[in-house]
Amino acid sequence: MPNAFELLCAQYVKRLPAQLEDLTGPAHGMVELPSHVVWSGRRSYGLEQPRSRMGLYRTVLAEGQRQDLIDFLNRDLLIEQWPVLRRLISRPIRDVWEAAFPELTAASGATAA
Repeated sequence: MPNAFELLCAQYVKRLPAQLEDLTGPAHGMVELPSHVVWSGRRSYGLEQPRSRMGLYRTVLAEGQRQDLIDFLNRDLLIEQWPVLRRLISRPIRDVWEAAFPELTAASGATAA
């Protein structure tokens, strides 16, 4: 019987895009998340503000479905933010994304060096 960690990882794997290049979300401006991603609280995020952008990415990674990831995340911003973002998200999300996309791990290693 799988434990809670394994069950969470399995859920996040199902949501992954086929490749990071599929993440074609905006790189600038304001983003308004739909209620199926954020059912209460903050829904608008400014991509020019690092804290706001980080909040958007944390929320979409945790709550978004595959199409939400594609629509709201931007490949280049994800890679750029990953060294910090990976410390702000849950371990199942981090492990699933880093296992699927080695370029994220490389980005974290390059920043640490």
